[in-house]
Amino acid sequence: MASTPSTDNSKSIKPAEIEVTPKSNAVPQGPMSPLSWRAAPRPQMNSRKNTDLDDYFVGPRDMSKHSKWPFFLRMHGSVLPKMILPLTVVSIWSTTITVLCRYVYPLKVNNLLLTVLGFVVGMAISFRTSSAYERYTEGRKYWSQLMLVGQNLARTIWIHASERPGQQGKEDLLLKVSALNLIVAFACAVKHKLRFEPGIDYPDLRERIEYLDTFAKEAEPEIPKPREPGKLKAVGEYLGVTFAESNPRKRIKRSKKPLGNLPLEILNHLSSYVQSICDNETLKSGLYQNQAITGVVALNEVLVGVERVLQTPLPIAYSIAISQITWVYVMMLPFQLWESLKWVTIPGCIFAAYIILGIAAIGREIENPFGMDVNDLPLEAYCEELEMDVDIIMSQPAPKPAEFLRKRLNMPLWPLSHSGFTDWADRSKQEIREALMTKTKADMKVRRSMNPERASSDEKIAAVLQSQDA
Repeated sequence: MASTPSTDNSKSIKPAEIEVTPKSNAVPQGPMSPLSWRAAPRPQMNSRKNTDLDDYFVGPRDMSKHSKWPFFLRMHGSVLPKMILPLTVVSIWSTTITVLCRYVYPLKVNNLLLTVLGFVVGMAISFRTSSAYERYTEGRKYWSQLMLVGQNLARTIWIHASERPGQQGKEDLLLKVSALNLIVAFACAVKHKLRFEPGIDYPDLRERIEYLDTFAKEAEPEIPKPREPGKLKAVGEYLGVTFAESNPRKRIKRSKKPLGNLPLEILNHLSSYVQSICDNETLKSGLYQNQAITGVVALNEVLVGVERVLQTPLPIAYSIAISQITWVYVMMLPFQLWESLKWVTIPGCIFAAYIILGIAAIGREIENPFGMDVNDLPLEAYCEELEMDVDIIMSQPAPKPAEFLRKRLNMPLWPLSHSGFTDWADRSKQEIREALMTKTKADMKVRRSMNPERASSDEKIAAVLQSQDA
């Protein structure tokens, strides 16, 4: 993964020279082999060809999976499992009221009440859904910012921090690789913090930060291990039974030692590395020094932002009032529909309850976008993408413009000319400028705003030749 220092004369591996050995022909490597990581299970989000039953209820959803079913027939990602018990209650209630109205006494209410309550319920559910989706989109924006800042900081360190000659150059290279690994570790630590998962004992985190002196590392032996829920409890969680839900902060509360703030501690170590490359002048330019420091500050802003989204839910008074108003409206439906629908009141109430309670359930599910529900943000996929992007940045030494820009395949004046860089280098500067003016004139003749159809490269060349003949 790491590249050779730029000061060495050894040849680096290019992307075109990479050969991936098929798994069937893979040779078992020793524990210290540089190829042993290929066979080891990597902490990443696996793509599922066939969705198991548990995958319908446990998330987040695999974004790489494609379904050909129409949306109204899909179950994966639907809130229908959590609607089974509420719809059962509504069906029993509507059936009871309908039977009483038919055989005992007509318990009917004026439809005016339905209109008034319907307006209030619509306003309440709209407020609930819009506030929840706002938190969902804000959480996604912060993770996009984390990936952007992580890529920029990694590129700044890898490209602009030089490597000194000799043994110091090897240390500089390893320090750069370690610093870039801390960027990925920061993203993974933020993910676990948002899910109330204390400590460092996770496949995507332990090996990256175990050498750091952190509160989480010291508290790890005292943190209770997570326990698998029983079948009855698991079924209750699938069905959305509130009494079956566990307190997500339970392991944090039971820790006997302070857990600290792991992402913030990682930023402390990363900031110290940035200070060191500024002090030893491997990062000389003040512009890039400021860019690296600003990158660390931006990561801290992301940490504070996602914590704000997590710790600022909809006020509990709103949640309680909206839930009560919604259920009062649903329970009043049979009294108002009986006179007009008779026995159709039962399925009518069930369908109405599914619409109203379903939208409210979606708002509750996406209110915390960092959890493990099916519709929550796929944080594992985001961390894996950042890891792969950082690996790509580290895969080669800093490109040298004198090497890649002077290649013959570089055609500076394409599509006017298919001549390479070396061919144009043999011409005079005046000829190059004249060719650029000719290219500009050709672009003006086939401008998209003047022509609905964009001219092809051959048409542009023909237009240039005609102008030269004229």
